[in-house]
Amino acid sequence: MTDPFAHDRFVLHQRIRLVVNQYEFSVPGPDDDGEPFCFVEQKRFKFKEDIRFFGDESKSTELLRIKARKRFDPAATYDITADGAVVGTIRKAFGASVLRSTFVLTDGRTGAEVTAQERSLGVALLRRVIGFVPFIGGVADWLPIPFDFEFLAADGRRLGENRRRRWKLRDVYELDFTADPERELDRRLAVAAAVGMDALMAR
Repeated sequence: MTDPFAHDRFVLHQRIRLVVNQYEFSVPGPDDDGEPFCFVEQKRFKFKEDIRFFGDESKSTELLRIKARKRFDPAATYDITADGAVVGTIRKAFGASVLRSTFVLTDGRTGAEVTAQERSLGVALLRRVIGFVPFIGGVADWLPIPFDFEFLAADGRRLGENRRRRWKLRDVYELDFTADPERELDRRLAVAAAVGMDALMAR
């Protein structure tokens, strides 16, 4: 089977569900978002986060998994695994996230770290301020405020981006890693991080 993660561009759609968080990934074509190749589900109200990535909605083939190491840990590290092997980890950098949301991804093969942070400090601060405004804060995520991340290597080089489409009823993200032709960032780790940055922030 062709590796579904052997691409540089992806589209992540969040489904609107009441009890569970569900997502689907596709590889965009020239005229549309392409056909889904990965179905993702996170059950809510779990004491320990557990997010599964499947080949389709039948859930017969598991592709990836995100699982927290500990319960109720605000600085939790989440393991990303495939077939039981660790692909890498993702953790929220809480100090840096005070100003703009920041995550640290660690590659399971090389131990190299990649930082995923909100691209604009100004927009990040604006989003936080709006969140405290009465009557507006509750619907802040529905406003066309950019929620865009960039992925940076340890030396500051930009490897890719995760961009939220504006004016969408549900969250839709465009992932673009064409700036990383050497594939320093494992695409499985990048895809898992995109879901984590949405689901683990309860968006």
